[in-house]
Amino acid sequence: MARSLVVKVTAGSDAPERCAQAFTVAATAVASGVDVSLWLTGESAWFALPGRAAEFSLPHSAPLPDLLDAVLAGGRVTLCTQCAARREITEADLLKGVRIAGAAVFVEEALADGAQALVY
Repeated sequence: MARSLVVKVTAGSDAPERCAQAFTVAATAVASGVDVSLWLTGESAWFALPGRAAEFSLPHSAPLPDLLDAVLAGGRVTLCTQCAARREITEADLLKGVRIAGAAVFVEEALADGAQALVY
């Protein structure tokens, strides 16, 4: 049975180290061949929009756009339904490859056989 990793990031520029850690772990897991699902919630929701990851900077951290691109290329990126609605973000606004889904989908992924869920 293959393992999968579900990473929920709740922080954005408001908690840059926690945010960068989540993206780094997700991208590293993708590079290691793990099935990865990255969930953008709370302030990280803004990174589902074009150009927003480029505005993020943290010394000694890989550039957020590179980490996000890696996850988009080899895994899944999901924007929380409620988080999108609160920020008036629609499907038409999103980066290519990002989907909007809710708690039921998160729970399904997190509880799947062989899944490991991490929340940052």
